[in-house]
Amino acid sequence: MGNAKRQPWVVGVSGASGTPYAASVIRALLAAGEAVDLIVSRAARLTILDETGISFRDAHWRTDLAAWLGTDQGLDGVRYWPAGDFAAGPSSGSYPAKGMLVVPATTGAVAGIALGLSKDLLQRAASVTLKERRPLVVCVRETPLNGVTLKHLVELDAQGAIVLPASPGFYAGGSTVRELVDFVAGRVLDAVGVPHSLYLRWEGELGAAARPTGGGGAAPAEGE
Repeated sequence: MGNAKRQPWVVGVSGASGTPYAASVIRALLAAGEAVDLIVSRAARLTILDETGISFRDAHWRTDLAAWLGTDQGLDGVRYWPAGDFAAGPSSGSYPAKGMLVVPATTGAVAGIALGLSKDLLQRAASVTLKERRPLVVCVRETPLNGVTLKHLVELDAQGAIVLPASPGFYAGGSTVRELVDFVAGRVLDAVGVPHSLYLRWEGELGAAARPTGGGGAAPAEGE
């Protein structure tokens, strides 16, 4: 696929706890054949290091991303932009992105995007996504939420963003951390219409998720 036809999803990773959500989203996007433009905030680098032991470095981003995702498959579809690069492609509305997923989103990122502060490339790219009326999913990962943050989330909703808390559901039968992480990642992708098989979908039958999967049920989640 030539660069002229490339139309990526911008994935912004902020410093909130929950970097496994971002990794799951990125893996699933690449598995679906989607191109990804990746922005990792400076605070997110510390969180990735804390949660995984992996240092995410601008000069070695490809190697570090492969270590973080646990695979180097599909990385040709990824373009990385440093968080301080305000001349990056996603900083302009003329850049042909499909939309943006902020996973996970800190309350600081929520505030910056809602108020249009553009303090780094992540916030700037999100503001561009809103002004261009492209899909923006903000996967906020914080609890409890105070009144100021709730107002910012309402403002994002009013501006057209999809506010999607990192709140795993248990009806899909998830019993491992990986399965619960994949559930949230799957809901992020559902919000923008990207196909995936990250979780067992509800089909109106009580107890279906708890039954053995032999005979056509959902396959065990990767990593079980």
